[in-house]
Amino acid sequence: MKSLYINTRFFLLLIAVGFSYVFAFFFPILMNFAHLFLVLLIIVFLVDYLFLFTEKQGINAQRILPEKMSNGDENKIKIDVKNNFRFKILVKIIDEIPFQFQKRDFVINQKILSNKNVLLEYILEPKERGEYSFGNLNVFAQSQIGLVSKRFQFQKNAMLPAYPSFIHLRKYELMALQNEFLLGGIKKIRRLGHTMEFEQIKEYVPGDDIRTINWKATSKRNQLMVNQYQDEKSQRIYLLIDKGRTMQMPFRGLSLLDYSINATMALSHIILKKFDRAGMMTFSKKTENRVVADNKSGQLKKISEALYNIQTNFYESDFSRLYTDVRFNIGQRSLLLLFTNFETLDAVNRQMKYLRGIAKNHVLVVIFFKNSELQNLINENPENMQEVYDQIIAEKLEFEKKLIIQELRKYGIYSLYTLPENLNIEVINKYLEIKARGIL
Repeated sequence: MKSLYINTRFFLLLIAVGFSYVFAFFFPILMNFAHLFLVLLIIVFLVDYLFLFTEKQGINAQRILPEKMSNGDENKIKIDVKNNFRFKILVKIIDEIPFQFQKRDFVINQKILSNKNVLLEYILEPKERGEYSFGNLNVFAQSQIGLVSKRFQFQKNAMLPAYPSFIHLRKYELMALQNEFLLGGIKKIRRLGHTMEFEQIKEYVPGDDIRTINWKATSKRNQLMVNQYQDEKSQRIYLLIDKGRTMQMPFRGLSLLDYSINATMALSHIILKKFDRAGMMTFSKKTENRVVADNKSGQLKKISEALYNIQTNFYESDFSRLYTDVRFNIGQRSLLLLFTNFETLDAVNRQMKYLRGIAKNHVLVVIFFKNSELQNLINENPENMQEVYDQIIAEKLEFEKKLIIQELRKYGIYSLYTLPENLNIEVINKYLEIKARGIL
C-alpha cells in the first residue's frame, strides 16, 4: 500500500457526500440520494484501484543522463516513460534532482496513450563543479477516473559529475578557425607581417604577396618564386589561475574562479587545435594542479581533470611563490595568461616586481575583471543625491582599473580587462591576436 496515493478529486467528492448528508438532515427525502452517492463513490474508487494495481509493471521509466554536466551551461536531462497499461493514463513525474539546485517544486505532467512511450526533457544549469547526486525518479500514474494514483520508483541514487564548461568548445573552435568572434559585432584579427614558419618555395601565381618573393631562387629558376609560410606551431602557452580570496567574488551565480576555469577549458581547446602546447597551473599560498604544456592526444582531458576539483580559498595569493615556480619550471619562453583580479592600483604595485620578473623571460598577459554592478551604476541616470554619490564612487573605481592597465603597459605587461560573461571570447581573441602579431 506504500505505492497508493489518494488524489484530490476523491477528497472533493467525499466532501460533497458529506454535504449531501448535512442537507439530508434538514431534508430527509435526500437521505437515499446521499447513501447512493456514497456507495457509487466507493465502487468507483475500487474500480479505479483495480485498474491501476492489477498491472504490476504498468510503467517503465528511465532517466537518461549525459556522461557529465558542463558547469555554467544548460544541460539537458531526458526521461523516457512508457505506458504498459491498456488505457490512457496521466503521469506526474517528480524527479529528485540534486539539492544544489534547490528546486522544491519540480513536476512534469504528461498524458500517455496505451502501449506508447514519450521522451521528456528538462534543463539543469549547475553553478559549481563537483558531484551531483540524484534521488528517485518518481512516476505517479492515474487513470481517467483520477481518484487514486500509483507510484513507481526508478533509478535510485544516480551520480553525475559537473566539469568545467565544455558544451560550447566546438562553437569556439569554428569561430577561431575563421579568426573572428561575435561580441557586439564581428571583431576580426589582423595579421601583421610574417610571424610564421617557413614551409616551402613555390612558383609565383597572381595574388601572392610580392614581399615574399625569393630573389635567389628566382634568379636560379629564371622565373618568379615565392616563399610559402605556415602558422608557427608548438609554441608553449600556460594558463595561470589565481585561486585566492579575490576570485571568490560571484557574478550571475558563478565565481570569478569558475569563469576563469571555463575560459581555461575553452582556450586550451583552441590552443591544441592550433597545434600549440597547452599547460596550466593554479596558485594561492603555493602552486598546484600543474599540467606541463604539451599537445599530445589526451592533453585536454588531463587539463579538464586538473580543473575539476579546484576551489578558492581565503588566503592572500603569494605572487612571489608563483614567480619562483615559473622561473624554475617554465624554462622556455612561453605565453603566460594570468587569471586574477586586481581591484586597486596599490594591489598591483605590491605584486609588480614579481610580475615584471615573470614578464622578463615570458610574454605575460594579466587578465582581470570588470565589475558588472559598477558598470550598471555608471550607466544609470541618478535621481537623488545618494545615487549621485554611488555613481561618483563607481566612476572612481573604474578609473583606477584604467590606471592599472597603464601601469602594466609601462612595464611591457599585456592586460585584458573584461566582463566575466565575455571572458571566453575575449581571452581567445587575445591569444589569436598575440599569435597574429608575432609577439611570442
